Amino acid sequence: MSVVGLDVGSQSCYIAVARAGGIETIANEFSDRCTPSVISFGPKNRTIGVAAKNQQITHANNTVSSFKRFHGRAFNDPFIQKEKENLSYDLVPMKNGGVGIKVMYMDEEHFFSVEQITAMLLTKLKETAENNLKKPVTDCVISVPSFFTDAERRSVLDAAQIVGLNCLRLMNDMTAVALNYGIYKQDLPNADEKPRVVVFVDMGHSSFQVSACAFNKGKLKVLGTAFDPFLGGKNFDEKIVEHFCAEFKTKYKLDAKSKIRALLRLHQECEKLKKLMSSNSTDLPLNIECFMNDKDVSGKMNRSQFEELCAELLQKIEVPLHSLMEQTHLKAEDVSAIEIVGGATRIPAVKERIAKFFGKDVSTTLNADEAVARGCALQCAILSPAFKVREFSVTDAVPFPISLVWNHDSEETEGVHEVFSRNHAAPFSKVLTFLRRGPFELEAFYSDPQGVPYPEAKIGRFVVQNVSAQKDGEKSRVKVKVRVNTHGIFTISTASMVEKVPTEEEDGASVDADTDCPNQRPAEGLDADANEKKVDQPPEAKKPKIKVVNVELPVEANLVWQLGRDLLNMYIETEGKMIMQDKLEKERNDAKNAVEECVYEFRDKLCGPYEKFICEQEHEKFLRLLTETEDWLYEEGEDQAKQAYIDKLEELMKMGAPVKVRFQEAEERPRVLEELGQRLQHYAKIAADFRGKDEKYNHIDESEMKKVEKSVNEVMEWMNNVMNAQAKRSLDQDPVVRTQEIRAKVKELNNVCEPVVTQPKPKIESPKLERTPNGPNIDKKEDFEGKTHVGAEAPQQNGDCHPNEKGSVSMDLH
Repeated sequence: MSVVGLDVGSQSCYIAVARAGGIETIANEFSDRCTPSVISFGPKNRTIGVAAKNQQITHANNTVSSFKRFHGRAFNDPFIQKEKENLSYDLVPMKNGGVGIKVMYMDEEHFFSVEQITAMLLTKLKETAENNLKKPVTDCVISVPSFFTDAERRSVLDAAQIVGLNCLRLMNDMTAVALNYGIYKQDLPNADEKPRVVVFVDMGHSSFQVSACAFNKGKLKVLGTAFDPFLGGKNFDEKIVEHFCAEFKTKYKLDAKSKIRALLRLHQECEKLKKLMSSNSTDLPLNIECFMNDKDVSGKMNRSQFEELCAELLQKIEVPLHSLMEQTHLKAEDVSAIEIVGGATRIPAVKERIAKFFGKDVSTTLNADEAVARGCALQCAILSPAFKVREFSVTDAVPFPISLVWNHDSEETEGVHEVFSRNHAAPFSKVLTFLRRGPFELEAFYSDPQGVPYPEAKIGRFVVQNVSAQKDGEKSRVKVKVRVNTHGIFTISTASMVEKVPTEEEDGASVDADTDCPNQRPAEGLDADANEKKVDQPPEAKKPKIKVVNVELPVEANLVWQLGRDLLNMYIETEGKMIMQDKLEKERNDAKNAVEECVYEFRDKLCGPYEKFICEQEHEKFLRLLTETEDWLYEEGEDQAKQAYIDKLEELMKMGAPVKVRFQEAEERPRVLEELGQRLQHYAKIAADFRGKDEKYNHIDESEMKKVEKSVNEVMEWMNNVMNAQAKRSLDQDPVVRTQEIRAKVKELNNVCEPVVTQPKPKIESPKLERTPNGPNIDKKEDFEGKTHVGAEAPQQNGDCHPNEKGSVSMDLH
């Protein structure tokens, strides 16, 4: 059973897995632990990750990146419209109003939803994990930003479902970091002591998140979170890009923004320059060859210039930090450590701002890039039965307050109740009680729309069905269970109606009946939150008993963002077809590469080590075939079916394989023959020693030794014959005997001789004597000279005296 944590970032992804030795971040096929969040589409297949990023400039229109923030959003969302201007690929509206990505794939125009694009990236991550673990991957934990709303979270879960991943939990980035920090700490305060408060700060490629967590032994509690979803490393890159665009326009009269390829190249160079400035304060050059119109461009920048350019961005860092401290009512002195993660926290000015705010140095004990993935893998291990992990409970926080609104039965007015306040513990369930005569509707929404980085405040509508009045006409009591689940998504998990059923049984048991609070209007709908008041009403003598029965009610959910089952199934089928197409194209390319490798290998070696192993006529013929095959590969064979390449390889190997075999045989044969000769000498010497009456072998039977001698003579004769025959052959002829046959002879010889020559000598044991706790129970014993010794002090002569495994004494005579 696999245990995998996936940190799916806006720019790159990391995969962590649980092994017997602990948590490990794994590498992809390029031996890189970082897999870019990039997908490129071509006429035959799609490429994902490192290979796709390498095509970002050459195939800009068909290479998709920075799509993480499109989840759960409508095409007409203001954020989407703003982002659309900065992308190299086209965004289009889908039939359901969502964001579609237009690409040319398999020489046809395709529209993929953001769920499909993320599913493609997850396919790559899943494949990388499976190649590393050597087993199928199903269960995983995926990270999401803490500010993701229900719609965005549901969209990510749909993407996981498309590729057959069972996401055990969508884990907030900062909570994953906190788990990775806390689970290894041995010095945390006990449960009854004041918790240790640690602030975690994460600035990644596209967002800035902070959280305060309280740690005790075996548990962590998220006290609060704050964020700026639009402040990250890419904003710093954009500032440098803007600077050089303006400089190149003045200096070279080139408008970098007019050509997407030039702009992408500038972005890549500016990102490299930003990283260099983090470790160097001197002037650093920026040089790009053939930037535009065959012109080379250059510029320079130093750290102080960079900080001046980004002054506005650096000021924004303090806003979420202030917000966090206000929410949690913490002071700087309450915080024991500030842990920073995320690539952009490596910028010295960012570190300085954070340290200055708290008045203490920041800590970098966690791996800035891999902390989230490792935390997700730990959470997956905790949830999985396959691993035993130290007891550690994780209590997350609700990032946005959530309220419910409903209509009263008899009035037009609405009832509103905030069910989960900001930073309320999660996952968490509450039971609300309503008094109703018929079905009713509840609407969930975010109480503070201004604080939510999403245009739609509504979460969804929930209709509680099959509600009816009691038999006596009274309103029914309906219990509705609301929950923020492990994914951080609000749901109405169950609803049930309390029915009072009269019964004739008189078993003397008291009946619990719900009574309304006297100061609450029953029809107003909402009883005390999970605290219903109950009183015992003993039955009256002549009245029938009242039995309370809970009847489960169906709840119909109409959510703001949810892929329909049919659409999801279609996406699953499409992804399956694309995976198969990628596999077929890979096999085709592998077959083509095999032909190319074969051509180069034989051409190189025919003029080197293989030259002696092929006759002159065959040599010329083979070289001619290699040249013809190479010409075919780069002309009509450039794009052929897999079978065409297999046929070409077979044609080459028909001539090449015998030459290769002759070379390998000539290399290995002397070594294997030498091994056979050594074994023959070894057994022949033993046979000679036996004939010479050597005591070591006098226990071996004569007939057995004859078998050894016969086998040695036969194999020696065979070896001499093949060596003589081989000596008469030239190197360009096939060998008389293969190394495989010689190894078989070695094995055959060993099978006959080894059991005979390694026969153990029979041991002569002395009479078995009982053993007392203090040693052998020997009252009187005569030694070999006829002398008597009393007790356990018998002498050890002509042999070794020792207790055997049953406690008696045995003696080996020499």
